[in-house]
Amino acid sequence: MSKLLFQGHGSYRIITNDGVVIYVDPFAGSGYDMEADIILVTHEHYDHNKVELPLKKDSTVIIRQENLKLGTIYNKTHLCGVEIEAVEAYNKNHDKSSCVGYVIRFDGITLYASGDTSLTEDMKNKLPNYNIDYALLPIDGIYNMDAFEASVCADYIKAKHTIPIHMKPLELFDMEEAKKFTSDSRLIVKDGEEIDL
Repeated sequence: MSKLLFQGHGSYRIITNDGVVIYVDPFAGSGYDMEADIILVTHEHYDHNKVELPLKKDSTVIIRQENLKLGTIYNKTHLCGVEIEAVEAYNKNHDKSSCVGYVIRFDGITLYASGDTSLTEDMKNKLPNYNIDYALLPIDGIYNMDAFEASVCADYIKAKHTIPIHMKPLELFDMEEAKKFTSDSRLIVKDGEEIDL
């Protein structure tokens, strides 16, 4: 069974049924001891791009926003049986030209790694058609949308499960903040907790 480990802040690790290891926005917490097949970086802020943290193979592929976004064109790629599609990410603190989210498809699961963002046009128009199983949304209300806006975004996206992340600056997790996210799809995952997908 595929698994997701929430490492804290905006960092998490996915392991597919075939043992493909994917790190998203490495920075926080622990759990970097498995060799990466794929490392995804949504943008180059220091709390999302510590690609030196995960163990690597000679074949490890690091994907940054410029690898899948060419101007206004968002592309996709296939690696290790995983499809990775770039989508919009932006707000007043994160320019659309230098940030992306990723829709990751594996094992019949569709997961939306939003990166740092607020409400986007893709959330309104594209993602509702993707039948997303898991969406991970920031809720800090400082650099990104707050828990209320994230709940609105979740209503647009219509994921089966929405996990609030990126709650307070540089803190791994905060239950009080997590509970402010009130979407019916809410799934609270604490830092260091691994769930079956």
